[in-house]
Amino acid sequence: MAIQRELRRARCRWVFESMATKKTDTAKALPARVLVVEDDAILGLTIEQALLDAGVANVEICPTTDEALAALRREQPDAIVLDVHLADRDDGWAIAELVRTLGPDSPRIVFSTGAPNDIPEDVAEMGCVLAKPYAPEALIQVLREPERRGIIARLRGALR
Repeated sequence: MAIQRELRRARCRWVFESMATKKTDTAKALPARVLVVEDDAILGLTIEQALLDAGVANVEICPTTDEALAALRREQPDAIVLDVHLADRDDGWAIAELVRTLGPDSPRIVFSTGAPNDIPEDVAEMGCVLAKPYAPEALIQVLREPERRGIIARLRGALR
């Protein structure tokens, strides 16, 4: 498990280190709708502005688990930036577990945390983990990277 965690961290580090050398005009388009689950108002607004400036059409900020669940019921986002240590719950990854039950078309998940080692290994595998503090540009680059899909999701997609 420690090896898998290090590989995932290395992939995220590669994204950050390669930001300066990659051309964003040839990168994957950003998701159209992003749900930001963040209880720090300043950080939430900073993320929102960075996403809007980068070309995301719709950004919704939810500071609590209940508001995030209500937003997910209204409309499924293309991606979720998820603070895993919210003020109302210390296991924000429960939202990620719920989202993954939506199947292969579930939103992409980017975990945002000051304590990446607190995320259970099986949960961290659901998305990229950004350790706070991180530059908003790092989030943009992660969202531009192609999502890595497992074999089961690829097979389901091929059978459709």
